[in-house]
Amino acid sequence: MNDHDLRRVLGLLAQDDTLRAFAALALGLPGDLSPKVLHKLATGGLAARDDDGKWRATPERFRELLRAHAEPAEELGAEERVLRAFLVDGRLTTTTMRRDKRLVVLRHIVRVFEPGARYPEKDVNVALRAFHDDYAALRRYLVDEGLLSREGNVYWRSGGPVDV
Repeated sequence: MNDHDLRRVLGLLAQDDTLRAFAALALGLPGDLSPKVLHKLATGGLAARDDDGKWRATPERFRELLRAHAEPAEELGAEERVLRAFLVDGRLTTTTMRRDKRLVVLRHIVRVFEPGARYPEKDVNVALRAFHDDYAALRRYLVDEGLLSREGNVYWRSGGPVDV
């Protein structure tokens, strides 16, 4: 497959008559199914005739084009896979996970705190609430794992990776 095939399919979908006909075929609705329009769809690979002569949409054509033109999937490291599994739009989906995975997530979260800076508990809560509503559990996990230290109601970063 080449760029010509992709342009042909997109061109067919950009035309009102072929787009309506493809939609009608895909949804099984009556529509403008003139022989000329059906032939256009067939040459673009978007329609085909069954053995009984009935026309049907061929949406698998989109998968073929995607496979032919898609960039290879990027190789993800183990930590990145964990982060993608538990963080959606920057928010933690759960605080319940195995310890090794929780450590990966906590090392990511602790980066919001600057090394050497002191934070009142209220500021720590606000920063952690951005990741999950149960900020108290996150705060406790960070302290228990030695990523944050605490004295009174003041916290500071005491572990985790540092971005240089």
